Amino acid sequence: MEAPLLDHQCNGDEYLFPNKIGNFSKGLPHNSLGEVDINSYNIFIKAMNSGKLSDYNSIPMGGVVKLANPQAAYVFDLFGADCHKMSLAVPPAFNSAWAAGEMAEIYWQALTRDVPLSEYNTNPLTIAAATEISGLSDFRGPKVSGAVTTETLFRGDTPGDLVGPYISQFLWMDIPFGAGTITQQYRTTAARSDHMTSYDEWLNIQNGELPVAQKLDPKSYYIRNGRDLSEYVHQDFTYQAPLSACLILLGFGKGAIDQSNPYLNSTTEGGFVTFGAAHILDLVTKVTRVALEAAWFQKFLIHRRLRPEEFGGRVHNHLIGKACYPIHKELLDSQVVYKVFNEFGTYLLPMAYPEGCPTHPAYPAGHACIAGAGVTVLKAFFNESFVIPNPVAVISDGSSLTPYVGTPLTIGGELNKLASNIALGRDTAGVHWRSDGIEGLKLGEAVAIEILRDYRKTYNESFSGFSLTKFDGTTINIK
Repeated sequence: MEAPLLDHQCNGDEYLFPNKIGNFSKGLPHNSLGEVDINSYNIFIKAMNSGKLSDYNSIPMGGVVKLANPQAAYVFDLFGADCHKMSLAVPPAFNSAWAAGEMAEIYWQALTRDVPLSEYNTNPLTIAAATEISGLSDFRGPKVSGAVTTETLFRGDTPGDLVGPYISQFLWMDIPFGAGTITQQYRTTAARSDHMTSYDEWLNIQNGELPVAQKLDPKSYYIRNGRDLSEYVHQDFTYQAPLSACLILLGFGKGAIDQSNPYLNSTTEGGFVTFGAAHILDLVTKVTRVALEAAWFQKFLIHRRLRPEEFGGRVHNHLIGKACYPIHKELLDSQVVYKVFNEFGTYLLPMAYPEGCPTHPAYPAGHACIAGAGVTVLKAFFNESFVIPNPVAVISDGSSLTPYVGTPLTIGGELNKLASNIALGRDTAGVHWRSDGIEGLKLGEAVAIEILRDYRKTYNESFSGFSLTKFDGTTINIK
């Protein structure tokens, strides 16, 4: 049966601003202000509306960098819900206090990339960040008694996000990998290795020119600060984090398995192809590409939201008097934009990656959709209340781990935290907004739930259904 079309809503920026200052246009030709060539943008929109290869081939490009697979916005799969039928909340408008709050947070994340996560409570920059963000009228991140603190700073808002260390156990603990073990020490970039802070460099990147080479630190570290997390979500393959978490969880033994597993107490059978490692490993990776399909539909066909680096160009040109843009006063008056100027000489957003963001629109975040989908599958198969054995924390220089002592950490809480780390780690890099990540997690979750619902119908086992806690704290039983 053919289902009715959904009335997908965007924030209206594309219609409100004729010069398209509120929309993604990276890779197309731009003028000296970084505003997109309108004729090129219109040809891009024509291609998105028609879906015809001839129209895509006619898009004028500003440099050598290509758009990131816009035709994927039309794809669909034969299991789960049609990705075009998945709804998504309307993101902040360009001129809103909400957008100003998100941009102020991203500026602060850029300035504090090298601050050890274990020193957030004492470092003057993170203290200043928490104080300023607390005073913003429409900041929607987690708070305690109405205030952002150094304990809530840059964290997600799912159950478990505020418990224990900032980084999830699944990004620190050793990963069982066949006959071997992977230690989660990763290559990262050198301290203070920030990019696109000069205007010419920023404009060249917007036009699709190639970036400079990245400077890597010669050592590897456990994730200890925002820069390390930024680089993890720069180099990871699509389902790396949920796959790694799955391998760790499978090593926890019988107590970590969800109580609904039909083979948990069987005297004659064990799970394998169904309800065993082969089943879980397949689903936790399978759902991630479908989540990306849902993301690409929203990115290219509905929202086309600009990236933070593009917004940073608007802030810079407005504050130096080259343009006049309707940017909310709370951001223009914030101390963080002036701290950026004092350090770098421009109001541009300092980027963790030399190439800046990918060449696809911001909303929702692809990493967040992947993490949301993968984590949802893991919560369906594993016992969310199981307390993680031998938890760890990182020492400030990232060279080693130490035992964590504090509130017990559960599988459910640390999986939620993992999802937030992957989603909001992209904000720390400067390539996404908070709402990209938060809503992306929800979209990925919705994709995974629909796939679990479809597969639930195929099992021969006597099975009561998948039960899990959603990112909003509510529980669901998929029967």
